[in-house]
Amino acid sequence: MKPILSVNHLVQKRGRKTLLKDISFDVLPGERFGVFGTRGTGKTALLHILAGVDRFTSGQVEILNFNVQATEKYKRDIGLVTQERSLFSDMSVGENLDFIAVLKKAAHQDIQEMITRFELADYLSTPVADLDSVGVFQRLSLACAMLNHPRVLIADDVIKDIDLNSRHLILRELDRFQSEGGTCVWAFSDIRDWGLMSKVGCLAEGEMTLHTPEADQEEWNWTKAAYAVPYGARA
Repeated sequence: MKPILSVNHLVQKRGRKTLLKDISFDVLPGERFGVFGTRGTGKTALLHILAGVDRFTSGQVEILNFNVQATEKYKRDIGLVTQERSLFSDMSVGENLDFIAVLKKAAHQDIQEMITRFELADYLSTPVADLDSVGVFQRLSLACAMLNHPRVLIADDVIKDIDLNSRHLILRELDRFQSEGGTCVWAFSDIRDWGLMSKVGCLAEGEMTLHTPEADQEEWNWTKAAYAVPYGARA
């Protein structure tokens, strides 16, 4: 099966700092590829490159058979949920959906579908700045990202620190997205979410190691056990 997303020898530098060091991986159609790492390991830098937000220093990235450095045509089939609050805070929930639908050339029925699927009807007149629930904000972010029915969804810590109902809704819709043929690249930092992925790329100091979720779990358990040893007892 041909990859829907392919990264080869990717390097990203910012000033003198190298954020990503010779990273290579493939994502097959229908997979949920997890990018795991703690803060500052390069997860967001990688996702911004895949989404076409940032250019990169060297290497090659192909998405949907397009070289991302040569064209932006692939972007019409991409959905993006960033870690930063990227929605329009001075607009209401409904206005955000309407405006982004125009940008993505989505139909009115697509808006109604997302309102229903992410249970946003009670919040349509609420300004985004007044949303007091991270979970509702993330549901809205994902709804906006999926308005154009993307083939590839790129999400950054989309279920971190949210309420259980929002977590359930988001995971349900991600499962539905993939069951309909969608592919997801998902950056995350909570070990409890590793089992949700098809496979995982673990980022540390700008380098990626590819594992199954089970292998990553074993490595993480070993690391936690090592750091649990009293300082004076370490050899």
